[in-house]
Amino acid sequence: MAPSNKSKKNLILILGMVFLCMLLLCVRLGWIQIVKGDELTDLATQQQTRDTPIEAERGVIYDTKGNELAVSVTCYTVWVRPTDVKAADSKTERKGNVEKVSKALAEILDIEYDDVKEMVSREQSIVKIKKGIDKDTADKIRGEKLPGVEISEDTKRSYPLGAFAAHTLGTVTDDNAGLSGLELEYNTYLSGVAGRWINYTDTSGNRLSYGEEKYYQAEDGYGIVTTIDQVIQLYTEKAIADVHKKTSADRVMAIVMNPKTGDILAMAQTPEFDLNDPKTPLDKDEQKALKKMSEEEQVAYWNKMWRNSLISDVYEPGSTFKLLTTAIALEEDIATMDDTFHCSGSVEVSGETIHCWRSENPHGTQNLKQAVGNSCNPVFINLATKIGIDLFYSHLDTFGITGTTGVDFPGEGTALLQSRDTAGPVGLATIGFGQGVAVTPIQLITAISSFGNDGKLMKPRLVKELVDENGKTVEEYEPEVVRQAVSQDTASEVLDIMEYVVAEGGGGTAAVEGYRVGGKTGTANKINESGTGYSNDTYSSCIAMAPMEDPQITVLVIVDSPKGVHYGSVTAAPGVQKILSDTLRYMNISPDDESEKAAESEKVEVPDVVGQSVSDAIGILGGASLKYDTDKDAAKEEDFIVTKQYPAAGTKVKKGSRIYLYK
Repeated sequence: MAPSNKSKKNLILILGMVFLCMLLLCVRLGWIQIVKGDELTDLATQQQTRDTPIEAERGVIYDTKGNELAVSVTCYTVWVRPTDVKAADSKTERKGNVEKVSKALAEILDIEYDDVKEMVSREQSIVKIKKGIDKDTADKIRGEKLPGVEISEDTKRSYPLGAFAAHTLGTVTDDNAGLSGLELEYNTYLSGVAGRWINYTDTSGNRLSYGEEKYYQAEDGYGIVTTIDQVIQLYTEKAIADVHKKTSADRVMAIVMNPKTGDILAMAQTPEFDLNDPKTPLDKDEQKALKKMSEEEQVAYWNKMWRNSLISDVYEPGSTFKLLTTAIALEEDIATMDDTFHCSGSVEVSGETIHCWRSENPHGTQNLKQAVGNSCNPVFINLATKIGIDLFYSHLDTFGITGTTGVDFPGEGTALLQSRDTAGPVGLATIGFGQGVAVTPIQLITAISSFGNDGKLMKPRLVKELVDENGKTVEEYEPEVVRQAVSQDTASEVLDIMEYVVAEGGGGTAAVEGYRVGGKTGTANKINESGTGYSNDTYSSCIAMAPMEDPQITVLVIVDSPKGVHYGSVTAAPGVQKILSDTLRYMNISPDDESEKAAESEKVEVPDVVGQSVSDAIGILGGASLKYDTDKDAAKEEDFIVTKQYPAAGTKVKKGSRIYLYK
């Protein structure tokens, strides 16, 4: 029986529908293979490819004798592959996996649940959840058998001595990248090159038969050998901690340098911080204050806490700067060691009267050596005026004051100098005695160290070589002479003056028995917060060198805003003396025969300090191995003049005896 017309129509309709479906399938197949082909191929590759980063081990930081200051220790990193977490048959199951993984990791790693869930839900092949966890935590996560969660062995930075040389070594980020200090300056060498391990697996993590496994070995970073001597650094940190405690200063800073090479043997400042937990202040009150700060305020606080002020910040050096003025005058034959100068208590410059600190009892006639020992401002005003601003600034450039030293450390600051065009006679006069000029501590110690190196200015350095993991030298950095700052004769004369200041002038509290020490103290008022004048706070400092017959170390100590007595001879010089005393003996530098014989004498003659400022009197007594005492109220006054002393000058007393000073 032939099919009816209706049946034919139905067959045609069905056939048409079949053809339409086939056409739609072809279009869909074409869309998937041609239009979406590359995208889907990438997704398949991401799902099948296990590309695991292999961290390079960060290089070790050593002190100059090979002691480890910063190392890398084994830790673990938690990774999540979001596609694997969400690889399930149903939407409910996928959602459940995300919830399960997020909750478990948040609890074990002590991270906010919402933060973990956001990372687990990302459209990425792999996401780092947390780095630096210990083995017990890693094992606990493994025990949960969480889908898509992987744990890789890694390294993190560790500092065996905690806060030791914190401002010099610097810090790293959570990803082991240099953040500050030497860690930042030498990050390229320390970090090495990360490796990768690439293989192909199914959704269950089983390796596929096809696809080539690729393994790229990580290249560990180079180690750096610093010029820091661990023992001298410890001496320095202990000394400035004692100074900080005794003076109740805002902070205390110190640098120890080898004048022959420019090597920085120690560099420290207070307050310090623990490198293993750099975001937490050591002081508990500061910890509480930090928690109350906004995020922006916290960042500013951390940057200030980590900042190495010895290299990045400036301060007014006060009378220590007079050594440079003296050297310039000697170099240009504007003054000689035999010249005499007269101090009447004040000097007029361009219609403005500038007083000597001892205006009521002027220094009178004195030679150059005595003028430095007396810190007589009129003498240095006279010298600076004779030198002239162009020649003076030219020499400051030679000493490295107008630029940077080039020390291998990030963020070096530059001096604040008045413009040659606007300074005028008064500006030049004040710069001559160390006021109205601000320098970085590294600039000052580098410049003055040139006197201990026959006038040759050295480029300061903190790193002397790069080494591989076996300790083999990869690259060595030699000491670098920048230029001849002054002649050898001038340098020798300045050393003679510095030794006089410690032996007979106001720098006696920096003296070390048995050694020839030279130096200079300084006290300068700080600029007030408005920047329009000077406050009562001071920078009290002392710079010294030893042994003067062949200088091996230079020490600079700066006390920022000491409370009570603020003279450099009382605040900073004792810290310098302690560092010199410990370091000279540690370096096996033999005492000078004549100095040692003098030191063995049980009794000394009390020097005459009547008519001296109390700060100079203290230094003179210190040079004679004598202590001092004075009325506390009088000591708080601005450098009063000693009118009476007991015992009287010429009296024989035991070393260490206390001499009473009266206003």
